[in-house]
Amino acid sequence: MRVQYDGYKIVVTFFSPSGYEACGKNANIDYAFYLPADTRKNAKEFVRIINPALVAFVKYEFWYHYLAALRSAQIPTVLVSGTFRKEQPFFKWYGGLFCDMLACFSYFFLQDEESVALLHTLGFDKHITVSGDTRYDRVAAIAANLKPIPAIEAFKENNRLLVAGSTWPADEKVLKQCVAVLPFDWKVIIAPHEIDAAHIRHIEKLFGAEAILFSALDAETTGADKRILIINNIGMLSRLFAYADTAYIGGGFARGGIHNILEPSVFGVPVVFGPIYEKFVEAKEMAALQIVFPINDAAGCRGIFEKLVEDEYRGSIRSSVRAFMQQHTGATDAIMGLVREQGWL
Repeated sequence: MRVQYDGYKIVVTFFSPSGYEACGKNANIDYAFYLPADTRKNAKEFVRIINPALVAFVKYEFWYHYLAALRSAQIPTVLVSGTFRKEQPFFKWYGGLFCDMLACFSYFFLQDEESVALLHTLGFDKHITVSGDTRYDRVAAIAANLKPIPAIEAFKENNRLLVAGSTWPADEKVLKQCVAVLPFDWKVIIAPHEIDAAHIRHIEKLFGAEAILFSALDAETTGADKRILIINNIGMLSRLFAYADTAYIGGGFARGGIHNILEPSVFGVPVVFGPIYEKFVEAKEMAALQIVFPINDAAGCRGIFEKLVEDEYRGSIRSSVRAFMQQHTGATDAIMGLVREQGWL
């Protein structure tokens, strides 16, 4: 958008602190705000102040009063990287209000054909395109512009490396029971989802003398004599996966489900995660191809790790993961093509 429509300002809103803190200073964004509460008054006033030419909601963002205000103002509104599941309220007997929100969209850019079929059951059969998920393009861009992390290179040395990202206590409990099956020439990096002092202390206590904090590393202390490295900062995770031989992604033992498996997958890294992943199209597709590995408990995790430490097996998975990722890039170009075709900007 910045390159092709430089005459426009770009406003991005966030609902969660993690999103705002990670992206609020992006050079491509002119203004970054938290989205005001979804009330009729707030929505009407916010739309009036911003006066947008085009609005894009991403994936699961459905805000009734904002959508109604945009429709009333006749502002083109699109859903990007959308995905629908039959369990959602749209498809229940009480889903009338939710369907009203869908009627506010000018166009749906969806991830998969299953989502298209579900929208058809509600009578939406126009202005729909299966463009894919823009996150594939995002992680590909990160991988293409990778900056090395010398401290991680010094910690890893010539060892194999398991990177566990976005972990929660339930994930760390599983990892504690599984690290023992890794051969002596494997090291582990744990990058928890929350890095508050209490959580970091919990991980330190769990892994004991084997562990060292990233903040403790310097020119003299490389951590080469430690097996576990705990990342106690934010913003580094996507680059860590470039050093990984295998990855574990957290969140799969919590109600919200797994975090982003595409960040390690773009490097061809085999990924293990917990049992709650049904909301995520990429996880379901890759699991069906048996190139990622859902587990139900620590025993299942140990079994997968025992296979993934074998270089030949891991290498075959890496090749398949890379091929899958290459096949799924291009959503951004597809969306931008239709923005031009529709003449919204």
